[in-house]
Amino acid sequence: MNVLELRQVPVTDVAHAIQLSLAPVFLLNGIGVLLGMLTSRLARIVDRARVVEQRLQHANTEESREIHAALRVTRRRARLMNFSITLATAAALLVAVVVALLFASAFASFSLTLPVSVLFIVSMSSLVVALVSFLVEVRIATASLRIGGHNL
Repeated sequence: MNVLELRQVPVTDVAHAIQLSLAPVFLLNGIGVLLGMLTSRLARIVDRARVVEQRLQHANTEESREIHAALRVTRRRARLMNFSITLATAAALLVAVVVALLFASAFASFSLTLPVSVLFIVSMSSLVVALVSFLVEVRIATASLRIGGHNL
């Protein structure tokens, strides 16, 4: 039998492959929700930056310095959100490949254990770094927040 040939597979094996793929599919759903939240947060950061930039046109020298400082913080936050979105998207893509490989493993005549394991580990690592980046962005946002003239 050629390595690339598909073997005849009983329906129970296909059902088992579907069962194996369900947990990563739920993970994909969770990452999708996370991506929605991250993109919403990035949109709010961008909207806020536009408002602050408009203030810059009418600012005096002292206000201009404060606005530039606020824009630096906003730029850093936007970069962190973009980084988080990129990593979460990469994690979702890798999980999707894992699902495809899990399903394909029912038909393959060779083991896909190593590629599935490595892809899942890389996916989870990407997701962890995305969440850390998000946490850093939240900390920066909180540190720059002023309520009643005082930083938190």
